[in-house]
Amino acid sequence: MTPNVTHVTSADDPRLADFARLREVELRKSLEAEHGLFIAEGEKVIRRALATGYPPRALMLTERRLPAFADLDVPKYVVPEEVAEAVTGFAVHRGALASMSRLPLPAVPALLAPARRILILEDLVDHGNVGAIFRCAAALGVDAVILSPRCADPLYRRAVKVSMGAVFAIPYARMTNWYAGLEEVREAGFTLLALTPNRAAEPIDAVGMGERAALMLGSEGDGLSSRWLREADRAVRIPMSERAMAMGVDSLNVVAAAAIACHSLVAGED
Repeated sequence: MTPNVTHVTSADDPRLADFARLREVELRKSLEAEHGLFIAEGEKVIRRALATGYPPRALMLTERRLPAFADLDVPKYVVPEEVAEAVTGFAVHRGALASMSRLPLPAVPALLAPARRILILEDLVDHGNVGAIFRCAAALGVDAVILSPRCADPLYRRAVKVSMGAVFAIPYARMTNWYAGLEEVREAGFTLLALTPNRAAEPIDAVGMGERAALMLGSEGDGLSSRWLREADRAVRIPMSERAMAMGVDSLNVVAAAAIACHSLVAGED
């Protein structure tokens, strides 16, 4: 028999509070910060979170998904599909949501100590983009990710979903000081590489990465701030087709750029 199963038929049941109104970003940011939780969606992503040590608080499941979690001795709230939709604000197609406890983030110096190839994200605000970049970084062998103070939360539901759980596979830390944050990375022995569409920058494949390299990616609209561009050791670019340039296509979106740049970053490892 599956342990800890409760059938819930009301969307107002307080036991479902962790799962409420998942599409309301500001509400969720506040609630998740207050209670130290995040939401994982779908069996594969939930299992990846569990495998990397995130403690489960509770599961909200439709009846058909209950057998898949029979081994977990945590509260399982089984709900009709219409109740799941009323609670979350969307159709829960995967039939399984887990409320997980967050783990303390490492300090930036502790994250840097064993790493050789890292990403630094400045002020990316789209959770889907952050999740996709984590997936690229994990798949291509980047050691760690550092976030600026205003960067979107990698454990927000959409970031977790888009990354397919890759946010659990790569360690990350958040800077406490945007103004002085890059100096801390440089002092750890990293060469700071600023990715930019500027044609005066060096092609990334032609740059010697050295022993330790940090690739900096800027926000979706404006790219890296002028301060961070000035602080970089080198500016690097992804070479674009001359024909595309002539038509006004001078850059890639940040996720596509991250995938190509991560490949070059790791391929350049000594």
